[in-house]
Amino acid sequence: MGFERTAGILLHPTSLPGNFGIGDLGNEAYNFVNFLESAGQKLWQVFPLGPTGYGDSPYQCFSAFAGNPLLISPEKLLEKGFLTQNDLNSVPISNPHQIDFGQIINYKKNLLKIAFENFKNFDNGTKTSFEEFNHTNKDWLNDFAFFMAAKDFHGGQLWTSWNKDLVVRKKSALNSWEEKLADGILYHKFVQYQFFLQWKELKSYANSKGIKIIGDMPIFIAYDSADLWAHKELFTIDKEGKLETIAGVPPDYFSSTGQLWGNPLYRWNIMEQDDFQWWRQRFANLLETVDIIRIDHFRGFDAFWEIPGGAVTAEKGRWVKAPGEKLFNTVKKYLGDLPIIAEDLGVITKSVAELRDKFNFPGMKILQFAFGTKMERKFLPHNYTPNCMVYTGSHDNDTTRAYFEKAKTEDNDIYQHAQSYLNYYGDDMVKELIRAAYSSVADLVVIPMQDILNLGGESRMNFPGKLGGNWAWRFSWYQVPYDLAGYYKELTTLYERPPKPEKVVEIEES
Repeated sequence: MGFERTAGILLHPTSLPGNFGIGDLGNEAYNFVNFLESAGQKLWQVFPLGPTGYGDSPYQCFSAFAGNPLLISPEKLLEKGFLTQNDLNSVPISNPHQIDFGQIINYKKNLLKIAFENFKNFDNGTKTSFEEFNHTNKDWLNDFAFFMAAKDFHGGQLWTSWNKDLVVRKKSALNSWEEKLADGILYHKFVQYQFFLQWKELKSYANSKGIKIIGDMPIFIAYDSADLWAHKELFTIDKEGKLETIAGVPPDYFSSTGQLWGNPLYRWNIMEQDDFQWWRQRFANLLETVDIIRIDHFRGFDAFWEIPGGAVTAEKGRWVKAPGEKLFNTVKKYLGDLPIIAEDLGVITKSVAELRDKFNFPGMKILQFAFGTKMERKFLPHNYTPNCMVYTGSHDNDTTRAYFEKAKTEDNDIYQHAQSYLNYYGDDMVKELIRAAYSSVADLVVIPMQDILNLGGESRMNFPGKLGGNWAWRFSWYQVPYDLAGYYKELTTLYERPPKPEKVVEIEES
């Protein structure tokens, strides 16, 4: 599937401004869509929207299908009558630019509990809509709501430490626990109903402005997830949850011991038996939520690094071939051509590139990786092909301003090469790098909001390998210059994102 020449911004909803300690799907999200429209942007990229677990990372979620309760807007619940103005008082905010997840999780959970109790007393069409949502999504929702209710009952503990009969999903135990946890199960279904109601209203608004949402699909699921607990047969664990093999990457120039991610791997031979039904459902559900899918760690669909379950580093593993071609052919057979972008960063083999290109998936280019003698030449704009997506940096990189400030003092080779390549010797390297992205032949350009605002390292989103303090950045509208939208509107017009319609010249016959 081809993509039109367009531009957009990378900003997770948690990073939006607002009065409730964390960005959400309320009024400020609509204001951001209006900003995108004014700036000529046609794409809004977000991270995975699932319920975050350990480390607050959107890439480690309790479900591959559910939505994040922290994104539910209290304003929207107030509008529906599930909350009162008094309920919204005493928001625990100490820093408007930083999320304090410890405080916000408890605050939001309390609000959602109040809303749920009020919802139970409602007597209108909302109940019918709620029941329809439950029925439509029962394939994943029943297991997820049960999982979260059981997790609440067990004080948030990892599912392998629950009641033994629950761990192994003994049928009689599931029946009795379902009765015991009935109210908690209903609560988590209500929360998911509110999330998807609010998200789809926001997505519909964005689409009405000609803006498409790019969502993110991590290739692996989290160990502490409803998916693993409910479908152990599909993953490399035993019935009690012990990991047989785990995901990661081998040693490279980033790490001498590799990266041990801790995620279970897939039993691809089992998944093939029903034409990859779990994957088909996952793709179909995500495309109900977003317009375009970015697949994280795409290379894992060609081959993955398999590490023994008890390993303490990723050094002792092996490459195992994955049925990526068979999977994407099957998905295409059932769902048609899908709008997919492949995250193909890192060491990419010929077979990974062939898999990507066979299905015409755009790959990714990161301009921060392009400069200096240790550069990756494929990230220099003159080496691009149109079918790719270019960023200044990603959520795992420092901001571009901080990157060049550091390069200027610590690695002048990078800075001087960037100056020569861009033919720019002024002080605003970020703006010039964005211009290089816009002027390139890449069909898709997405710039992190931190770079749009030219912010420093204090606004970095994630430090890979660092525990705590990640995913917490937020922006404020006062950081947005009054003429910024106009500047980017001019840039999209200048570099034809989207393209100008061709003039049709009619020749009169004599």
